[in-house]
Amino acid sequence: MTEAEFSTALRDAGLKATAPRRTVLRVLETRQHADAAAIFDEVLRDLPDTSLQAIYGVLSALTDVGLVRRIEPAGSPALYERRIGDNHHHVVCTQCGAVSDVDCVIGEAPCLTPSNTAGFAISTADVTFWGVCPDCQEQRA
Repeated sequence: MTEAEFSTALRDAGLKATAPRRTVLRVLETRQHADAAAIFDEVLRDLPDTSLQAIYGVLSALTDVGLVRRIEPAGSPALYERRIGDNHHHVVCTQCGAVSDVDCVIGEAPCLTPSNTAGFAISTADVTFWGVCPDCQEQRA
């Protein structure tokens, strides 16, 4: 996306198109599954006066309006991505922590049917698969 497209997306979501917000969106276009510290390191290159706390605030605002998705693999800091709206899942390496996307398991969202909905109208399913990535498998061999 271009800076203009980031600005439009922010305004359409009801947010001001500030430099930190545009920059975080740009970083997440290429750094999927990044934690706040990694995003902060990238943002500092363009905005050296930015603080880590400001990045947390930006990520919270972007998540709240649905421009960014937050995932929280067990034992890891929260990770952020721009792939939104398709109810995809994730696979996490138990050795190095690498994360990859996994498309819907079965058909359309929520792609899984719970045995009991407790009366809820289910719209999404959030599944995390755990295993060993190809690089770690190669190192084992």
